[in-house]
Amino acid sequence: MTTILSDTETRVDDRESDQNERQSSPGGDTALEHSSAQSTHAATICVVGLGYVGLPLAVGFARSNYRVIGYDVDDVTVGRLQEGIDTTGDLSDDAIQDGDISYTTDASEIGAADYVIIAVPTPIDDDDRPDLGYVESAASTVGSTMDPGTTVVLESTVYPGTTRETVVPALEDASGLTAGTDFFVGYSPERATPGDADHGLEDVVKVVSAQTEAVLEDVATLYESIVDAGVHRAPSIEVAEACKVVENAQRDLNIAFVNELTMALDTMDIDGRAVLDAAGTKWNFHDYRPGLVGGHCIPVDPYFFAYRSAQEGFDPELMQTGRRVNESVPDHVAELTIKALNQCHKTLRESRVLVLGLAYKPDVGDIRSSKIGTVIDELQEYDIDVEGFDPFADDEAARESFGIEIQDRLSFEGFDAVVLATPHEEFDHLDLEEVADELADEPALIDVTGAVDDGVAADAGLTYRRL
Repeated sequence: MTTILSDTETRVDDRESDQNERQSSPGGDTALEHSSAQSTHAATICVVGLGYVGLPLAVGFARSNYRVIGYDVDDVTVGRLQEGIDTTGDLSDDAIQDGDISYTTDASEIGAADYVIIAVPTPIDDDDRPDLGYVESAASTVGSTMDPGTTVVLESTVYPGTTRETVVPALEDASGLTAGTDFFVGYSPERATPGDADHGLEDVVKVVSAQTEAVLEDVATLYESIVDAGVHRAPSIEVAEACKVVENAQRDLNIAFVNELTMALDTMDIDGRAVLDAAGTKWNFHDYRPGLVGGHCIPVDPYFFAYRSAQEGFDPELMQTGRRVNESVPDHVAELTIKALNQCHKTLRESRVLVLGLAYKPDVGDIRSSKIGTVIDELQEYDIDVEGFDPFADDEAARESFGIEIQDRLSFEGFDAVVLATPHEEFDHLDLEEVADELADEPALIDVTGAVDDGVAADAGLTYRRL
């Protein structure tokens, strides 16, 4: 197995050393028979999957002077990267070409890597069950090309047991090699936060795990070379797999609590935000705010944990209740909009609503896991005409995803209501009086996240609603 701990040998010599060790010690535990690599940054790393997790990883290793191969099956993504275009919006065009990095759709190039990091999507299906199709496909592709001595690290979010029960068999079947003897595996959960410059790859503690202590130290050393915040060595692969889904399930539950709280308080005609502000004056009160729960992690990870738990005969009821609460919020937002239109004496089928912000979180353009689509669908059930505007999202992709007209330039002219769904920073500077002047008579503002001061909205002549 190649390690990254020494300065003495060339990569070619290292591979030959690996092979000689296996020939001289048949049946031995080669996971413990480390041949020394030539330098800390001499190893070649392949990142499989160049999305919002994989691309920053590839760039991070390249910046740290590793040779990096970025592999993806998407011709368009790879083509744009080869042209020097940042496909995530979180890096920069210069960053993706910074260092010894190449982008390819040729799977045979994976075989040149000493370490292969799999960072492919793990969605849920229509029945809220984990879909491991991308992981299995990636593992089979890696297995079909990798050489003995390779270390494969999974970063995709999975339920506990996936690495050993799904990834290892796929690698073994495709390669004809044996895990722990001919190649080695680890797991390190991604903790990417798109759009958050303060919590990038280098700034967040990396949890790592592997099948043996020796492999764990090797993988930990690899990640320590690019993560300034440090590395946490988990005692088992299953602990590392579980920690990822648990940390997001915790957030989901906390958000579900405040979502349910504010909906309940609304029935009592009590300002939920004011209640949270008052409760927040206590030193140990946790500050969570209501809103739509979208994205690739929080709305998905609890289902991974619940699925695995159910296989073992335990039903995590609280976790699933939290999911149901948060999944009900889009319908509640649509209901708030309809009530506001009624309060403004609007005929629903003649009403026009402008949705500001279509991405799942502020200051990013990712609409794939946005919950605003459910709000739009519900409004259209009442024949309400809905348009959208998002300064970050791709207009054509938004039209196709949400089935509505998308403005290329922001205009409030003639709309009966505005739903401020995603409070991009650009919207902070809106003059509500000017907005109200452009809107139809007796306009409404539905402020999903509470980004606008209700008093300012009222002074501008807007009927104001929020979660």
